Order: sequence, then C-alpha cells, then structure tokens
Amino acid sequence: MKVKKNFIIKEVAGTFIVIAVGEAVKDFNAIINLNETGAFLFKNLQKETTVEELINRLTKEYEVDEKTASTDVKSFIQKLTEANLLE
Repeated sequence: MKVKKNFIIKEVAGTFIVIAVGEAVKDFNAIINLNETGAFLFKNLQKETTVEELINRLTKEYEVDEKTASTDVKSFIQKLTEANLLE
C-alpha cells in the first residue's frame, strides 16, 4: 500500500499538512493536519510498504513498544483509507 501520487506533505510553521495537488484537487479539497508521528508514517507511505514494515520503522524511530505501534499504525491506515488517500 502507499499514498496516492497526488497527495503531498508539507511542513508549515511547525505543523505538518497533507494537501492534494494536480487532478486530486477535483475530488479532495481539504487539508489534513498531522503530528510528528503521523508525518513520519505518511512519508513512509510515499513508497510501497506494508503494515508490518511501518510498525517496525515506528518502533525503531520512536521509543514505542510493538503493541502500541501496531495500534497506532492500524488506526492511521484506517483514517487514510476512509479519506481515500491510499492506493
């Protein structure tokens, strides 16, 4: 799975935001705010990856146990799926 190509992440005034560009603007005219962890996951989803790989990367990047990382990653993936941002 990965983020659709017409969605990008930017840091603006210390806040991470996801915006649509190009053709995606027609169907998605919102802005998504992310915290640091969400931005980390979003950036990792710009290339094809799996849930297991995201969990592993999250536990290596932050001081978080595997169970918490798993819960957080699955919740984040669910939100991106509901927003139709994943391929």
